Amino acid sequence: MRATTLGPGGPRVNVVGLGCMGMSWGYDELGRDDRTSIEVINRAIDLGCDLIDTADQYGPFHNERLVGRAIRGRRDEVVLATKGGLVVDGSRKTYRNGRPEHLRAACEASLLRLGVDHVDLYQLHRIDPAVPVEESWGALAELVREGKVGAIGLSEASVEEIRRAQAIHPVASVQSELSLWSREPLGDGVLAHCASSGIAFIAYAPLGRGFLSGRIGSAGDLPEVDGRHRTPRFQPDAIDANQAIVATMRKVADGLAVTVPQLALAWVLAQGEHVVALPGTKTPRYLEENVAAAGVTLPGAALADLANLPAAVGTRY
Repeated sequence: MRATTLGPGGPRVNVVGLGCMGMSWGYDELGRDDRTSIEVINRAIDLGCDLIDTADQYGPFHNERLVGRAIRGRRDEVVLATKGGLVVDGSRKTYRNGRPEHLRAACEASLLRLGVDHVDLYQLHRIDPAVPVEESWGALAELVREGKVGAIGLSEASVEEIRRAQAIHPVASVQSELSLWSREPLGDGVLAHCASSGIAFIAYAPLGRGFLSGRIGSAGDLPEVDGRHRTPRFQPDAIDANQAIVATMRKVADGLAVTVPQLALAWVLAQGEHVVALPGTKTPRYLEENVAAAGVTLPGAALADLANLPAAVGTRY
């Protein structure tokens, strides 16, 4: 599998990683199976998905413990990434906290849950508008100097915010949503800025939160208890309208003898040598399918067809 680097001089990772969020948070809340999830994480490592991504928000806290159990005895085989800066309250609402004292405490708690003495990549999960990014980033830079964190990254940041952080300490990565129906990083300059600055771009939800797998034909195809029911893009009318995206994808995929999810992932990887796709799955069969996408090269005609897909109906959040 092709590899890239998390920032100048940072760790090398293969370009398909594993996002672990759905094993504990957001999707199919009644269908979780820790034993199968641990098997998927270990199989992902076997297949070369060495970037394993989690966050303290997911659960909250359950996902870090799960990942820690899964990588026990295999720590040296993975580039371990987690995040801090989003806090879940008692009603399961999430709010931002980028205060330096919170981020330090959050990182130290994450290390304990993961059962490790350091993480390779610690990411500011969201920038807190109440705290200057320089203050949050300075706190993370201190964690690097103390050896608790190898490198630091941002999530869902603008070019201006990335530049402000870069002035304090190198930015190793930016993790934002990127897929065939969420192309914002192409239009707002973030993807290009990362490329020119030697910053890795980690694309979360590259399968459109499952929709671009082609397996969601109606709202009834989602599990009964699933966070996607609360998002605009997964309302019944939006799902119906967005089938036009999948229909074109399926035609292109059939012409290349690949699956629809593989086409979606290959498109993400085609956006730059610095791009890492971070699909999430807790299903062994889908994991194997996702990894195989790293070997798919899209010809110009396919890229042109995909460039002309209709815009998604419904906002991301």
